[in-house]
Amino acid sequence: MNSYGTTIFAHLFGLLALILLLVWLLHYREGIQYDSDDPYRVFNVHPFMMFFGFIFLVGQAMLAYQTVPGTHETQKIVHLTLHLIAIILGIVGLCAVFKFHDMMNLVDVYSLHSWIGIGTFCLFGLQWLLGLGFMLQGSAQSRAAMAPWHVAGGRALFFMAICAALTGLMDKYTSMKLMAHQRESHLINFTGLAILLFGVFVDMAVGLARFP
Repeated sequence: MNSYGTTIFAHLFGLLALILLLVWLLHYREGIQYDSDDPYRVFNVHPFMMFFGFIFLVGQAMLAYQTVPGTHETQKIVHLTLHLIAIILGIVGLCAVFKFHDMMNLVDVYSLHSWIGIGTFCLFGLQWLLGLGFMLQGSAQSRAAMAPWHVAGGRALFFMAICAALTGLMDKYTSMKLMAHQRESHLINFTGLAILLFGVFVDMAVGLARFP
């Protein structure tokens, strides 16, 4: 399977994960609304924004060099812009979960999920700033030397974001005390699998593209 084939599978699993997540949040849960008086509607902004921004859009940014037609500079601008949008959506998602904790009088940043998530967000921001700095100010030689580290760091952060998503689903599943064979239980599991497979195929596409 070449890079093009894995890119197709990545898009399929990414869209599947997005659809399953929306079905869960809108049909089985309370819906999505940041300014709601219902704390659970506020909370649901968090998984949607973090997946759509930090996993789906970041995955698209990583695939931009294979999927966006045009020059390398055009692909680079799309890559950078999608990452910036992901950061903005991530900020909204983090604000939503802190707002939920305030509404419910819960402790902040206590779980493994939150530690991975906060760490990933901070490192992601640093990665974006370094990439922007080298694009604007770095010499061709320095950009070439930094490129392997930038790619490797981006791939690692992408899987850290997926780890945060999967541990978040596990935390939510546990807190809801669902029965093992409920439809919602299966939906959460399939959503997690789709997110994982999206990450796997994105990473495979990036890796295969470097060895045409």
